[in-house]
Order: sequence, then C-alpha cells, then structure tokens
Amino acid sequence: MNAKTRDAIAVLEDMSVGQLRERYLEVFGEIARTRNKQFLRKRVAWRIQALAEGDLSARARRRAEEIANDADLRIRAPRQVTTTLNTERMVTATVQPGRDPRLPMPGTVLKRRYKGQVIRAMVLDNGFECGGEVFESLSALATHITGTRWNGFQFFGLRQKGGTHEG
Repeated sequence: MNAKTRDAIAVLEDMSVGQLRERYLEVFGEIARTRNKQFLRKRVAWRIQALAEGDLSARARRRAEEIANDADLRIRAPRQVTTTLNTERMVTATVQPGRDPRLPMPGTVLKRRYKGQVIRAMVLDNGFECGGEVFESLSALATHITGTRWNGFQFFGLRQKGGTHEG
C-alpha cells in the first residue's frame, strides 16, 4: 500500500459518522444506508484501497458470481435430516422445530424458592407441570405463581449456565 492510500485511510479514524457518510457517497456514488461508524470506516477504507490498487480481477469476480449463483440458500432448517450410517442403512430423524435450546430435557424437575416455598415444575414434551396443572410456557407458569408477568427462564434461573434443576 502506498503512503498516499495509507494516509487517506488513517484520516478516516478521526471522522464523525456524518463525515464518513459523506466520504462513502464520494467513493461509492450512493448514500450509505447505515450509521454504524465502524462499518462505514471499513467499507470506505476498502473502497479507497480498491480504487488505488485495483479491485478484484475480472476472472475472480466471475468466479465469485458463479459460486453465489450455485449456492443453495436455506432459509429454514429441514424438517427431516437423513444421514447414512453405512452403505446399506439410512436413518431419518425428524427435527423438532421450536424447542428452545435453553430448556432441559423432558422429565427434568425445575425448582425455585419463592416466598418461603419450594416451587417444583416438571419439564414435559409440550409444556410444564406444576401442582397438577400443565402450563404452555415457563412464563405462563411463573406468572401463575407470582401473579405478575415474569420471564420464565429468568424466574427459574435458566438464563445462567446450568440453571436450577434436579435430575
């Protein structure tokens, strides 16, 4: 990188977001849609360097477009996952959509001391059982216990690593 390019990039460090947006307009010829200072600084620096020293070769650009066109973009996880264990046998497993990874396995008993009582709730496949009642979510259960709205994960301490539960 030559000294002129290095100096032009160094100046970006002291610019405000407004100044970076103006510089973005100068080098790209369009208005920046972001106000993220770090992103603007990196993009403008990249463009200054690309203009000074040359951009990607035409061959590299074509190859990148080919790769992008061939890529199968997956927006959602597949409902079934098929894996081959060996050449004779394939295993298909259904992926459970929507199960929160913070939740312990069904059958786990969550416990919490609240107003002098120990509250125990069993994790079910599709809800939580406490005191003979089944609740759709931990938040619904926590709200039932306290009488006010609570985040169920916070109430039972599941936001911390490991949470509060019995095996």
